[in-house]
Amino acid sequence: MKRLRAASLITAIKTPYNAAGEVDLATYDKLVAKQIAAGVDGIVVGGTTGEGHLLSWEEHLILIAHSVHKFGEKLLIIGNTGSNNTSEAIKATVNGFAAGMDATLQINPYYGRTSTAGVMEHLTRTLDIGPAFIYNVPGRSGQDLTPDIIEPLSKHKNFIGVKECGGNDRIAHYEKQGIACWSGNDDESHDGRHLHGSHGVISVTSNIVPSLMRQLMDNKNTELNNSLQDLMQWLFCEPNPIGINTALMMTDAVLPNFRLPYKALNKAQRQQGLELIAVLNSDDIVGDSLSLLDDSDFKYCV
Repeated sequence: MKRLRAASLITAIKTPYNAAGEVDLATYDKLVAKQIAAGVDGIVVGGTTGEGHLLSWEEHLILIAHSVHKFGEKLLIIGNTGSNNTSEAIKATVNGFAAGMDATLQINPYYGRTSTAGVMEHLTRTLDIGPAFIYNVPGRSGQDLTPDIIEPLSKHKNFIGVKECGGNDRIAHYEKQGIACWSGNDDESHDGRHLHGSHGVISVTSNIVPSLMRQLMDNKNTELNNSLQDLMQWLFCEPNPIGINTALMMTDAVLPNFRLPYKALNKAQRQQGLELIAVLNSDDIVGDSLSLLDDSDFKYCV
């Protein structure tokens, strides 16, 4: 628990695909190696950014097991084994811990929403299995995990903390009570850490500029934070992970292969991103080159 709570920069790592639409483990390993080199503390495997919702459970668990085997001595491995189906969440979480993951990321039931009592029971059943981060993202789940839900759950022995997308005021409220929080909003994460007391961030942006996000978490740096705001906003100009996928393809970090229903940012959006990335130091960027790419360069798989 101490090591998990000490992690200030956790990357919600992307899952890359080959031309056949299969998980590209060789490229995945290169992406994770860049995170390690930048000093990231851990990765979330198969999260929203890693498109866990587009992976079969077999793919999902193989990716967790692979991450543990390959990188478990250097990084915390947090498996997103949550589901809106309690039975699936329990089974996946048991299997994830059997594969050696350090912790799980759990979300409240989405789409088929339940009552407050049902949410608490769902999350308690998964907390019973092992150390867990609770993920509050009302924009995706459709249901806010308010303090009346989180505060009782925080007393569970396996509760690590909250990935909180509800803003820095919410984070400050929890941290004053000793409830650990990680920002789920990159653009707020610097202030969350240095002005509101958060433990850190679970980041999308660190996929492409991990060393800069490391700097933002380690020290108060308003100038750097301000300089990255436009990039962070651009990465979320369409629902995540469309922006980060397109960015990593533009920097040649991954092959330009999408799994539907995601499609690349349009040419005008890519031009905006090209200009934002081009001003950064090339040593800070994940990828070997930078190009606009043509619409025909992208391949869409199912």
